[in-house]
Amino acid sequence: MASRDLVTRDPRRMDLGAGPIDYVLVRRRGRRGVGLKVDETGLTVNAPLTMPLAKIEAMARESERWILRKVAEWSARQVPDVLWHDGAPLQFLGETVALRLVAGKRSHVELVAGELRVTVRDREGDGIRRAVVRWYRRAAHEWLAERTRIIAARAGIAPPKVMISSAMARWGSCNSRREVRLAWRLVKAPLNLIDYVICHELAHLRHMNHSSAFWSEVERQCPDYKRLRAELFATDHLYRSF
Repeated sequence: MASRDLVTRDPRRMDLGAGPIDYVLVRRRGRRGVGLKVDETGLTVNAPLTMPLAKIEAMARESERWILRKVAEWSARQVPDVLWHDGAPLQFLGETVALRLVAGKRSHVELVAGELRVTVRDREGDGIRRAVVRWYRRAAHEWLAERTRIIAARAGIAPPKVMISSAMARWGSCNSRREVRLAWRLVKAPLNLIDYVICHELAHLRHMNHSSAFWSEVERQCPDYKRLRAELFATDHLYRSF
């Protein structure tokens, strides 16, 4: 439920000179100007309730160089490259699994005894990567939707619609339509970090802001959230590969 002065908090995308960028638009009643923030979650644009979207984005574009510099600073932590060869290490639910390439004509991927066994015709890197990403997206939808349902029930919140995204700079987002988007790459992280992200987004269903009331709700759902948030920030580059 939104607070009195917050109207909406919606993920959007706008074009900058360097290309499109995802951001969250936060509209507040009584706000006079446009404010920008870039942190580990990405770009947030705070704006007045009645200001037209075109004007908001035009004002944001005036700070394009600053936005790109800040985004680059947050992205500067090195994301490890994946070499798509037999035995390559991959992450799933915080555990390391070995990529195992299997000869065969029919594309198939399954996780068996600590190995992600991939059967593809195209043994080049792109073909293997596409097959692996498809498997991760399916696994993410299964795991993240179920964890969201469990945590929402435990918190006394009606379960939202869970959608899987390909976002790189943002692990999750929530909007006023009760839609929670979670990045499929999150399923690489340990379960306690996944749960923190889900608690964070579920808290937005009650407080569409980052007020003290919001953080109190996060703490109610996830008492150790400060440590987990710091851990995710310190290690998230490991989960953003491929």
